[in-house]
Amino acid sequence: MHSVFKNNFIKWCTNMSRVCDVTGKKPMYGNNVSHAHNKTRRRFNINLQKKRIWLPDEKKWVTLNVSTQGLRLIDKIGINKVLKRMRANGKKI
Repeated sequence: MHSVFKNNFIKWCTNMSRVCDVTGKKPMYGNNVSHAHNKTRRRFNINLQKKRIWLPDEKKWVTLNVSTQGLRLIDKIGINKVLKRMRANGKKI
């Protein structure tokens, strides 16, 4: 039993880098529920995209791991304001 727990624990810890650079969204955890109401743990991943974005003010490309909500935020307020917020929160770009 111990090795099964260890393998499952390693499996759950491997994809922790799936975090949105803009919004900070992370995966959620929950249960798969069968028709017989048997519950098994699962992970709800976010819709994360790797995007290369041109910064006209700095004249360089930036690669970000961005959720689709983060992409909508970039479209809405602009990449410069988003980067300003990220830098204020201590993110390195």
